[in-house]
Amino acid sequence: MKTTIDAAGRIVVPKALRDAMGLTAGRTIDMVFTDGRIEIELAPVEVELQASGRLPRLVAGDDQPELTDQQVRDALEATRR
Repeated sequence: MKTTIDAAGRIVVPKALRDAMGLTAGRTIDMVFTDGRIEIELAPVEVELQASGRLPRLVAGDDQPELTDQQVRDALEATRR
């Protein structure tokens, strides 16, 4: 896909790519320049392990978008393949 860089140096990420990566406004990303390419990855999220109750759980340090039922189903299916 082609896109352009504006005068301020901003790059528009086409909607199809944003949707495929789960990118939303305000989402933190990591960008690196490697072997002549710009690579974009979702930035890791800092989490804390909370062991209260019967089962431990991970809690994100920053606000994160809520997962939809479909996203959870898709992730489960992807790990089963």
